[in-house]
Amino acid sequence: MKKIYVIHENEDWVIPLRAAFEKLNLPFEEWFIDELTLDLSSEPPEGVFYNRMSASAHTREHRYAPEITANILAWLERHNRKVINGRRALQLELRKSEQYLSLQQFGIRHPKTIISNSIKSLPKAVDQLDRFPFILKPNRGGKGAGVQLFQSKDSLISSIQNDQIGESLDGIWLVQEYIKPANGRIVRAEFVGNEFLYAVSIDAQNGFQLCTADSCNIGDAFCPADQKDSKDKFLIIDNYENSELEKYAAFLRSNNIGVGALEYVKDANGFKYVYDVNTNTNYNSAAEGKSKNGKEGMYEIANYLGEELSGIVKLNLKRA
Repeated sequence: MKKIYVIHENEDWVIPLRAAFEKLNLPFEEWFIDELTLDLSSEPPEGVFYNRMSASAHTREHRYAPEITANILAWLERHNRKVINGRRALQLELRKSEQYLSLQQFGIRHPKTIISNSIKSLPKAVDQLDRFPFILKPNRGGKGAGVQLFQSKDSLISSIQNDQIGESLDGIWLVQEYIKPANGRIVRAEFVGNEFLYAVSIDAQNGFQLCTADSCNIGDAFCPADQKDSKDKFLIIDNYENSELEKYAAFLRSNNIGVGALEYVKDANGFKYVYDVNTNTNYNSAAEGKSKNGKEGMYEIANYLGEELSGIVKLNLKRA
């Protein structure tokens, strides 16, 4: 029997998706990616494959899960399987620098960014940026891990000298202009099946870790999704308007991102700056429950995957 296959490495993040599959009575199977072997000469099963691999896998001791997932996706695509969020989507999930290059192609504004492959050269990157304050972030992070705000070049140099920078998994750092949110909040525009779902406003005043999932199993002292920090931490925007939604959809479609989100900050002049593309999107059920639009993200994903599976079944029947 053909199924929906979910490729992931975080049990907690899949719980609401399982419930949605069961509600819709859809056949599914999970591929938990941790340590595994793959026979490259074998043939994958028939079905729809949904990639939910995260850039933050290393924070859950799944250091090389994204790397082997790239091979799994290549294997699936080699056999012409239907893959949602394929290799290109994973590539952008793991490389923020490439997100910005692709955003440029679609005329989507993003913060000015200088990249460097050496901690020693970061002060030089600050000189090139020449904007203060600024943010230092790893090219591959996830959940805001490793993101730091600096007011001056001297404060960065001090952090380097005191070994307070941390690590970047791929050795690349981003020195980026800091766009201060005009109202202390950022916005995340969610898409499912390349259709706009809704926009959620997130209180960003307490830091950069803005995970929307109901359960952020990240081991950090602060998890925004526990909803204890603020009752209005996550708010779905009613009557949302954004003239760039078509650009966002075109960007996602071009990069094989069937399910994803673009996060942006609006400055005091009203300009939007997209600073992150998330291909492993999660949703906050409390915010959805308060919203007037009545949409549940995981249910919409399950329904979308179900339609894709139905299309494959019908096509095979027609061929037979």
